[in-house]
Amino acid sequence: MSDSVERLYLAVLAARDLDPATSRTARLFQRGPSQMAKKLAEEAIEVVIDAVNGDTEAVVRESADLLYNLTVLWASAGVRPEDVWREMARREDMLGIAEKLPKSSTKQPKLASPHVAARRPIVALEGRVARKRH
Repeated sequence: MSDSVERLYLAVLAARDLDPATSRTARLFQRGPSQMAKKLAEEAIEVVIDAVNGDTEAVVRESADLLYNLTVLWASAGVRPEDVWREMARREDMLGIAEKLPKSSTKQPKLASPHVAARRPIVALEGRVARKRH
């Protein structure tokens, strides 16, 4: 799967400078990170709704859309797939791959790109995207 995500990531990078009139990817880049985050949140909600409704085929389709939009947001934020795979390996070493680190765990190491770590988390609320306040 990581090969597929890597190919998708490279295709997203190649498409970001295309004509926004003909490229959805270029249009998302033109609209910026908040629109990218909104699209990602919408796709995540669609996956959840389809899963709750037991529509496996729709979960597959919407999951592909979710991965596409996640990859676009990664590219915009300067996050590479290998950054995510490295974090997954770190977590696997700590708790096993099937576990999620608790939010209160020890301070996380900074990502390769300092501007990524400095961004405030984005949270989707009722179909709207809002910045989480600390």
